[in-house]
Amino acid sequence: YAITAAMEAVVSTQSTGKKDRMLAKHATFYVREMRVRSYSQLLESYSNLTVNYMANSFGVSEAFIDKELSRFIATGALNAKIDKVGGIVQANKPDRKNAQYQAVIKQGDLLLNRIQKLSRVITI
Repeated sequence: YAITAAMEAVVSTQSTGKKDRMLAKHATFYVREMRVRSYSQLLESYSNLTVNYMANSFGVSEAFIDKELSRFIATGALNAKIDKVGGIVQANKPDRKNAQYQAVIKQGDLLLNRIQKLSRVITI
């Protein structure tokens, strides 16, 4: 698979980066972000994937992919769910309208708070 070759290149980049004095601090972060992007790209293409298929695609064990996906899902880096019984990873496509609505509400609350603080200052 092309994905396996790409992940092997990313891992070799990490080992090279750890040897470099300037890149050593950033190598682990870079590899983690590349893995998150690789997983999310694969999940964008399909709504459901088996853990076995993902493990074979990335050239790792099922236990590793399960552990890593669980960690990325828990931190919010990936929008997906894992069905342990069925061995399926389900992609959750984020609802953009809902996110936009939440952002507008949050900005509106901040604006109201600022206006209230300003009105207190003016009345004093």
